[in-house]
Amino acid sequence: MEPRFQRRKEQLLDGCQVPPTVFDGVIDRLEEFAAPFAASFPSPESRSHTRTYLAGLLSDVERKNAESIAYRYDLDRQVIQRFLGEVDWDHTPPLDELTRQVAREIGRPGAVLVIDPSAFPKKGDASVAVKRQWCGRLGKVENCQVGVFLGYVSDVEHALVDFRLYLPKEWAHDRKRRKRAGVPKEIKYRTRHELALEMLHVRGGWLPHSWVAGDDEMGRPAWFRKQLAADGQRYLLAVPSNTSVRDLEAEPPPYGGHGRRPKVAFRGVRAWCEALPPAAWTKLTVRDGEKGPLEVEILARRVESKIDRRVVGFEETLVVIRYTDGGVLKHDYHLSNAPRETPLPEFARVAKATHRVEECLKRSKSEAGLGEYQVRNWRGWHHHVALSLIATWFLVIEARRGKKGGAGVDAAAGADGVGAHPAPSQRVRCTGACGAGEDAPPGAERVGAVSPVQGT
Repeated sequence: MEPRFQRRKEQLLDGCQVPPTVFDGVIDRLEEFAAPFAASFPSPESRSHTRTYLAGLLSDVERKNAESIAYRYDLDRQVIQRFLGEVDWDHTPPLDELTRQVAREIGRPGAVLVIDPSAFPKKGDASVAVKRQWCGRLGKVENCQVGVFLGYVSDVEHALVDFRLYLPKEWAHDRKRRKRAGVPKEIKYRTRHELALEMLHVRGGWLPHSWVAGDDEMGRPAWFRKQLAADGQRYLLAVPSNTSVRDLEAEPPPYGGHGRRPKVAFRGVRAWCEALPPAAWTKLTVRDGEKGPLEVEILARRVESKIDRRVVGFEETLVVIRYTDGGVLKHDYHLSNAPRETPLPEFARVAKATHRVEECLKRSKSEAGLGEYQVRNWRGWHHHVALSLIATWFLVIEARRGKKGGAGVDAAAGADGVGAHPAPSQRVRCTGACGAGEDAPPGAERVGAVSPVQGT
């Protein structure tokens, strides 16, 4: 390793040292944090259970489900299970409070709203919305539930703010299964893209942003991209590698003097990229790595696209980012309604946001029990996921607080700057989540794996 990168590595490691005072008063801060969320619950008992469940999701229990959390705090497991799966409380008001806090704490005009489906593997077929479908976590078609999540990514931090459970057609049309799983009558079958649009309509006005982004599952349907544009959203959505494009900036074939003037032919986007001259690409240095600077190459062209032999019928900007991952050249393809003159680093910044939301999901699953629930019905799933997102937001706040100097300078930790240490039965877990914001290895997952230095 070159000396300058060795020095940078040592600086990063030094920055990972967390003073013990960072965790002083954390239980008091969690109690204060939970208050505005618990205020929307219908009874003193449910408000108390909300605080308990949040503490359990942030604790060191091995499996963060209702039963384990109840045992952790010496409670009757049926009490917590009823609170989660049977008590009729609306998870929307707590998410509204979460959205307000995210907008206040990390909201920025240039932020990106990111839509990202995420699968939860499940055994059997009794749990609500379970079916054999693509499970990205396992990399194959398997029994799972799929949630569609909305993330918020600014240059300060990133957080999940909303979600929807995707209800497959066979579930939506099966009255017996719906009744058994407690699916409300008003819930109809909707595609993942329709669920995404609903979340954007609900949350978009609360959260300052300039872009909407998503992976190639979200970017594939032309109607979805067209609807985003009609809604006044500027998007940068990944598209699959089988997309065909017509380069509207290329020289068309010569006119023969009869009939319509010929147009540039459609080509598969990968073949089109391979035929480009080296001068078409712009190199961007993204960040320092152990073996030297990490670089990507990027280009933008005005194109017309075609997927499954259907021409979309409107012009878009094609943005391609290519990079080397493990010695293999990889390409990420995106379509956008942004002007062709948009700076290339801006496109790269927005593409990176998709990866940031994947980090959010990993953080929620590993640190706040997002995927560790043991509920089968509609109500229980939504209650658990909402509380998990709120618990993750607490970790984000704690991480930012730690970066600013720790509990010793935080009034919430006590009048003298030192708060109460958590009791052994109340240990709060803050490991990987407290490091939120670091760059992950390039090409780790899907689109946006390579991260530009500036911006998001």
